[in-house]
Amino acid sequence: MSGMDDTWTFVGGVLLVGWLLLAGLSARSEARAARARTAAQLASLEAKVDAIAAQLGVVWPEPQYPEVERLLAAGKEIAAIKAYREATGADLLTAKIAVDALAGRRS
Repeated sequence: MSGMDDTWTFVGGVLLVGWLLLAGLSARSEARAARARTAAQLASLEAKVDAIAAQLGVVWPEPQYPEVERLLAAGKEIAAIKAYREATGADLLTAKIAVDALAGRRS
């Protein structure tokens, strides 16, 4: 009977691990969806603010990141991306795009 008990214990353990993995994936998926909703809401608000500013003739000054500019001038793109992330709290992709844009303006 011990072999049968071991089998059921194993099957139960596999089912428990599988359930835990699925629960973790579900939580990650929900968090990802929440971040996507927040990003969409932020983009919508930014578009509205830009439209209002354009209607009123408001010109926003470009933010200045002297450390990022210094690093770009020294040819240290990765360090510039890191400095941009530290200065703004941006994620890696956003920082890369922003630093590439800054580098393009310098050319």
